[in-house]
Amino acid sequence: MILTTTNSIEGFKIIDYLGIVTGVGVQLRKSSFSFKTSKYLDALNENINSIKEEAFQKLQENAKALKANAVVGIKVDLETQPTYGINIVSVTGTAVKVV
Repeated sequence: MILTTTNSIEGFKIIDYLGIVTGVGVQLRKSSFSFKTSKYLDALNENINSIKEEAFQKLQENAKALKANAVVGIKVDLETQPTYGINIVSVTGTAVKVV
């Protein structure tokens, strides 16, 4: 599966637009560290990367369900809910068939 933030893929031709697909990853922040420590920043970075990977996996699953072999125009959005200690990553793009 080809994933790209661009609207075209060099060397490939889009032959069918199959629809918008989304993948979302949600995770509780787990931290007992002070906001100013490098351990906190490392933990936060690891947490966000994990959520991002989960979101991309779900995006690919949704694209495959539409018989797509690529997703173009991908946008990544990160949202935090400090009150609830939640990080959310959503990934959206257009599922396409390329040759």
